[in-house]
Amino acid sequence: MRKLCLKKNEDRRLRAGHLWIFANEVDVKQSPLTDFAPGESATLCDWRGAPLGSVCVNPASLICARLHSRKPDTEMDEALLTQRLELALALRQRLYPAPWYRLCHGEGDFLPGLVIDRYGDHLTVQVTTAGMEQRREALTAALHTLVRPTSILWANDLAARGLENLAREQQSEGTLPERLEVPEGDCRFYTPCATGQKTGWFYDQRPNRAELARYAREADVLDIFSYVGGFGVSAAAAGAKSVTFIDASAQALSFAEENVKANAPTCEAQTLCGDAFDLLRQLRDDGRRFQVISLDPPAFIKRRKDAALGLAAYKQANDLAVQLLAPGGILATSSCSHHLEVQALRGCLTQAATKRKLHARILFAGGQGPDHPIHAAMPETAYLKCFIAQVGA
Repeated sequence: MRKLCLKKNEDRRLRAGHLWIFANEVDVKQSPLTDFAPGESATLCDWRGAPLGSVCVNPASLICARLHSRKPDTEMDEALLTQRLELALALRQRLYPAPWYRLCHGEGDFLPGLVIDRYGDHLTVQVTTAGMEQRREALTAALHTLVRPTSILWANDLAARGLENLAREQQSEGTLPERLEVPEGDCRFYTPCATGQKTGWFYDQRPNRAELARYAREADVLDIFSYVGGFGVSAAAAGAKSVTFIDASAQALSFAEENVKANAPTCEAQTLCGDAFDLLRQLRDDGRRFQVISLDPPAFIKRRKDAALGLAAYKQANDLAVQLLAPGGILATSSCSHHLEVQALRGCLTQAATKRKLHARILFAGGQGPDHPIHAAMPETAYLKCFIAQVGA
């Protein structure tokens, strides 16, 4: 196995537990990146030649290598993949009584570039690194050994693959279900399999949905950027009087309607399809007010250079949501943007309230569920932020 050598002092972050190596940290005189094939394994060394572990290299990426073992000369083979997935599976089996969860969460499960969501006998998999892409066959074998899925969707049509020079594509094994059934709490949700957002369902918001539902009894609820209705349907099942869903996808809203009927048939439901900001302004101008609002937008900040524009969008969304709250209403505001710090989201909430001469008191501060573990040395893996606050005079 060849060596990938770092420049002097560029080993500090790795020794502190981080798993990523950036191209400008590599001593290209000792180990030219262009000598490595995409996905090739190498032993990572500091500037003195002392081994730091084993990596998969991609010379085409800004993150040019990702550590998969603290031992040198260690290939990411089927045995290692099976071992890591076995640990991931054991954790989920401790957490959940049934096999509906995120089975693997990339660096959080020490498997960089791999995301797996499990829906009973079906798996949806996303691969975002050349190292993992080169080991698809070994990965498939490991999954069949451990969980024996009847179908696998390789949902590799995401933009992140472009950062690794990988093609965007979607492939499948076995007969895919047209839609997925997801039990959560006392609810059962239906969501599209191959045509849904990301991996089909957002397991990461599970604890935050349950928390917000505590405030829903007899409430008029607004679910903004609802997708198939995770927050709104949970609120309906908890006794909400009515739920209004806003999303840009007509398909997602049709699932939201079905999910309300399946879980809370007496709850009044309305769907509004279109641009969320335009629809929120229309609701405001129509005098609509809600006792409970969920604001769960897509990532407005996908790249660091988009931070200013993205922050402005979060501020605007929170401002509109606060205007639609009934006095003393409850707002759950979330962000899944890696590049938005938790204090920045808190600031959006605070600013929206004070701008209207209101007070916001935070009742709950949450994040991603435990099936999305956070790597202790990698703050990048803690991406989801959620505040539930009461807003009033």
